[in-house]
Amino acid sequence: MVMKDKKSSKTYTVIVLRVLIGWHFLYEGIVKLYNPEWTAYGYLASAQGPFKPVFNLMLADSVVSMVDAMNMAALIFVGVTLLLGVFERAGALVGIGLLALYYLAHPPFPGLAQINVEGNYWFVNKNLIEMVACMVLLQFPTGHVFGIQALTKYPQIKKKLS
Repeated sequence: MVMKDKKSSKTYTVIVLRVLIGWHFLYEGIVKLYNPEWTAYGYLASAQGPFKPVFNLMLADSVVSMVDAMNMAALIFVGVTLLLGVFERAGALVGIGLLALYYLAHPPFPGLAQINVEGNYWFVNKNLIEMVACMVLLQFPTGHVFGIQALTKYPQIKKKLS
């Protein structure tokens, strides 16, 4: 199948990327929200690399509960904004921040043991890749094509919403 309009095929590819990343974030946030046993404590306690002291500061009981709540809220926020295509730049920015923290807590640097991670990596891991994908979403918002914003483009739908 040959696409007649390369611009639209690129746009739809970015939409698919946005929806998939949105689903991933929303799913992770919902799973954590509905699991009363979940906490970031283990992930933070096993942090390594040059930023280990920063993550160790988050291990106090009063702080880790706040970190847990903020993590769940941020995951859900990113998921909803990217899935619905509304405030997607804000969602992408929050996603970039979260993924940067996840990356820095367990950096795949040579000489560091790969603790609490899936697989073996060397500088590049799934958090870094998804962070760069969020950077793409930040640069190319698509909610006006497929999302809540797209609904407001059509007068008949706009009337029904008001």
